[in-house]
Order: sequence, then structure tokens, then C-alpha cells
Amino acid sequence: MYLFFLAQGLDFTQIAILEVIYNLTTLFGEIPTGYVGDRVGRRNSLLIGTVLIAVTLLGIGLSSSFLTLAVLYACWSAGYNFRSGSEDAWLYDTLTDELSEGEFAHVRGRGESASLAVGAGAAIVGGYLGSIDLSYPWFVAAVVTGVGAVVLLTLDDPETYKQSESDDLSFRRTVGIVKEALSQRNLRAFILYYYVLYAAVTYLVFVFLQPIFRTVVVDIGIAPAQVESLLGWFYAAYSLVGAVLSYYTGAIKERVGVKTWFVVLPFLVGAALVGMYFVPVLALPTFLVARGLSDVTRSFAGQYVNNRIETLGRATVLSAMAMVSGLAVVPFQLGSGVISDYVSPLFALAAAGGVLIVGSGLLLLWETPVKDGVPNS
Repeated sequence: MYLFFLAQGLDFTQIAILEVIYNLTTLFGEIPTGYVGDRVGRRNSLLIGTVLIAVTLLGIGLSSSFLTLAVLYACWSAGYNFRSGSEDAWLYDTLTDELSEGEFAHVRGRGESASLAVGAGAAIVGGYLGSIDLSYPWFVAAVVTGVGAVVLLTLDDPETYKQSESDDLSFRRTVGIVKEALSQRNLRAFILYYYVLYAAVTYLVFVFLQPIFRTVVVDIGIAPAQVESLLGWFYAAYSLVGAVLSYYTGAIKERVGVKTWFVVLPFLVGAALVGMYFVPVLALPTFLVARGLSDVTRSFAGQYVNNRIETLGRATVLSAMAMVSGLAVVPFQLGSGVISDYVSPLFALAAAGGVLIVGSGLLLLWETPVKDGVPNS
């Protein structure tokens, strides 16, 4: 993606501005697009978002100016806004129709596994396409996304959603539902624990993967000229590992339990991030499992939150959770950027790991973030 932008004559400042435009659109678009998902239907919201993304990908592949890309980046983010919240809301309500809402994490994990497995091959194919023409991966992505829109036309909204009072749902009432959900005692600590602290820290892992990977493999003897090709294969491997972990989301839920997972994982991840600073080669196995752990944890979080909110306003509440996470990550992004410039990305991740350990410990002392006693949790 960044090689394509540089080939169009953009500098790094302009690329950074594009990322800011994307993040701001995501931040301010979450609740309005979540409301659309609740008001016009989960399927229709997903369809709007998917078509918007497909058209945007095609447009980016044809673009050569910064201003055009800036507009398209806002559209790209808005497309994902329409899908955020509505995806999990559609799945949970569909499972509720079948009296299987307790299987949400299992089913979502299997879907994410399929996505990652395909993504592993796509990472390699995309690299070869990009070596021919950097526009080609965008065009192929647009076509594949367009196929997703066709698939959506064959689906319908769940009966659980249809029987809700969505036709009478005003935006003011929706905001009230969101406020009520976010203030629930059984969600308050969990929001801080996962959407604010854990999600923000683990986001940095994906931000710093490439520069840290380069540093580590060069230090162990890999020629700098081989780093890019090796990175493509590493992404494929990390997608496959993520696919395996996601596939067994249901089994992990049964064997480990959602509560134990959320209580233990932040400390393990935090310790790994701190350890990477002292033994940099630990970054490779940590990065290899990072995607899978992230997706399994997101599935569990979706299960936990969905079990505690009503069908009416579900998509907006889930979008609001994403917005909270988006807000939380901003200071982590800025702080880690400054630390990376003054010290190193490895030190920045170590500092984030320390924050995760200390913050998780304090939250556990204040209130248990994941509680038992709710069916299917």
C-alpha cells in the first residue's frame, strides 16, 4: 500500500495525513453508521459498506493525486464504519433465531479462520501482483469485495431483528440506548479492561511489526535486501497461525473459559512485550501468534458484550464500543511514536507492555471485568 502511494509521488507526511483522515472518519462515523444498521437493517448496512469499499478500492487503484486519495480514504473508512457493529449484530441475531447465541464466539472464530487462511495466500499473490504493477492488488481486492456484495444479496435480516421496534427507532432513542449500555455495571469494567487498555496496547503490535521485524532479522544475519520478500512470507505464516487459533475459538472457550482468558491473557501479552526488549528475537514468535490471539479475544469480547445488550440498538452499541477503542488508541499511538523516535520501537512496545500489566492489575483490584452468571457468557 505504502509503496503504491510513494510511486504516485506522495511523501510520508501526506501518507500520515491519509491515515489521520481514515482514523477521524472511523471515529466520528461509528455511531451514525451503527444507527443506520439498526434502522435500515443489518444486511442493508453491510451491503452499503461493502459496495462503498469495493468502489473505493477501484478508485484508489486508478488515483494519482493526494486530494483524490484523501477523499477516497474517507470513503474507505466510512465503508468499514457501515460494516462495523452490523457484522456482529447480524451474526448474533441470526444465531438467536436458532437459539444458538451461545455459539457466537465459536462461529465467529470459524469465519475469521477462513478469512485468515485465504489472506495467507493473498499476501503472497498480492506481492507478485505488486511486482508487476502496484495498482493490480487494488483492482483484484475491489473485484473480490464486489463478490461479497453479491453474496450479501442472497441473505436476509434475522427474525430477531425484524421483530424488534427498529421502525420506530429515533436517533435520540438510539443514543439513549448506547448511554444505558455503556453505563451498565456489568460492562463498565470490561470496557476499560478490553476496549480501552488491552485493545489499544495490542494495536501497537501491528503498527510496529514491520520495523521491529526488519531490525530483528537483520541482527540475526539476514541480508537487508531479503527483508521485504521474507516479510511477505512471514505475513502468510502469521495469517495461517491466526487461522488455526481462530478455528479453535470454540474449543478454547470450552477448555479455558472466557473469564480465565481475559484475566490471564493481558499479563502474558504484557510480559511478552517487555521480554522482547531484553531478548529481541522473542518478537518473532510473539508477532506470529499476535493476530490469532487478537481475533480470538475479539470474538470473546463480542460474545460477552452481545450477551448483555438488547437486539434493539445492538449495532449502534457495538459501533460505540469500537469508537471507544478508537479514542483510547490515540494517546498510545502518539506516545509510542515519541518514544520510538527517542529510543526505539522495541522500547515503545516494552513500555506499552508495562502499562498493560500495571493497568490490568489495578482494574482487577478495582472490579472484576468479566463476570459469571450470565447465560452463554
